[in-house]
Amino acid sequence: QRESMEYDVVIVGGGPAGLSAAIRLKQLAAASGSELGVCVLEKGAELGAHTLSGAIMDPRALDELLPDWRERGAPLDVPVTQDRFLFLTQEKALRTPDWLLPSCFHNEGNYIVRLGHVVRWLGEQAEALGVDIFPGFAAVEVLYDAQGAVRGVATGDMGVARDGSHTANYQPGMELLARYTVFAEGARGQLGRELITRFGLDAGRDPQSYGIGIKELWEVDPAQSQPGLAIHTSGWPLDSKTYGGTFLYHLNDNQVALGMVVGLDYANPWLSPFEEFQRFKTHPAIRPMLEGGKRLAYGA
Repeated sequence: QRESMEYDVVIVGGGPAGLSAAIRLKQLAAASGSELGVCVLEKGAELGAHTLSGAIMDPRALDELLPDWRERGAPLDVPVTQDRFLFLTQEKALRTPDWLLPSCFHNEGNYIVRLGHVVRWLGEQAEALGVDIFPGFAAVEVLYDAQGAVRGVATGDMGVARDGSHTANYQPGMELLARYTVFAEGARGQLGRELITRFGLDAGRDPQSYGIGIKELWEVDPAQSQPGLAIHTSGWPLDSKTYGGTFLYHLNDNQVALGMVVGLDYANPWLSPFEEFQRFKTHPAIRPMLEGGKRLAYGA
């Protein structure tokens, strides 16, 4: 027997999209003088725990959502001061002139951020507005009414042994019912895939393109630190048939976020994105930035 809670809106996923939606809903309700119950479920142990990104952030969305984000202490501390786009061969790095770069590689006015920190800050803003946030609870089941419409989600049972038996700490999941349920799980969420299949949401749509992103956070020699420098590369170590590229972003506190993104349609079955990323770090244009430093974190 599962207990249930009712809200006006349940949001599945406590990332940038889910938290921004929660904040905006509360703002609209306050502006109209009405009460709105909003709940956010996040499977990570804390907000930002599953947010992995070396990111350059355009602040336009924050300007619209929370115009006073600077006064509120948003963790956007490192404005982009220089863009470089390099085409790599095995031994050389050829810099593309700035005037040849498309607009997406011109980051004037943008910020280099640690997106997990931004998510935690967004969570604080949402809670201040009265949003209920439940970290550590994964939505594992979509609930439907008699007409087949979504009526909410259920969280997973806790205290279940590997063989499926109930331990002494067993607790059944909770049903969260809502007038509207928003799914903000990310690119390939379990419940999202179920909904796409059940309601034919991909009918007549172009297929998605998927890639894997690998990221490391380094603490580098202070002599190599250049806060605000954003470097993107293409070419080596990937061959001409493999879609992908790399990034290297200089944060403050002598930290550098670097990573590689590889499209999952690569033709070479022996290709290892992780190994290709390790080779990238040995390039003569990249190695000097990391020498004398240490890796702080890794994820994919």
